[in-house]
Amino acid sequence: MLYAFLCYNNEDAVFSWTQEEDDAVMAKLAKAHEPLEKAGRFGPAVRLMPTTAATTLRKDSDPPVVLDGPYAETKEQLLGFYVIDCDDLEAALAVARDLAEANPGGAYEVRPLRLFLPGTLPR
Repeated sequence: MLYAFLCYNNEDAVFSWTQEEDDAVMAKLAKAHEPLEKAGRFGPAVRLMPTTAATTLRKDSDPPVVLDGPYAETKEQLLGFYVIDCDDLEAALAVARDLAEANPGGAYEVRPLRLFLPGTLPR
């Protein structure tokens, strides 16, 4: 089953890292990625730009309204995500623990995915 690993953290803290600090975290994450890549379980991984680059379409009005910035005000922001193939939730949580060990602060939200590819049956 595919799982999404949504990476939340305080973007002010993360985006204030020096290049050296960022490189060190990315190197630790690369080590956590290696066994997943070798096993063919590692899907897309995305690092999002800061929320200041976000645009939101609010669909609860007619016509929908486009807003600058993220949808919600929170202490932690969604900074990126992974898609990883895991046998079950316990295996997914083991991956989340490995990622968390490499990446300080914040949280990983783990959610099963239902893959949608137009023209195919849902997985």
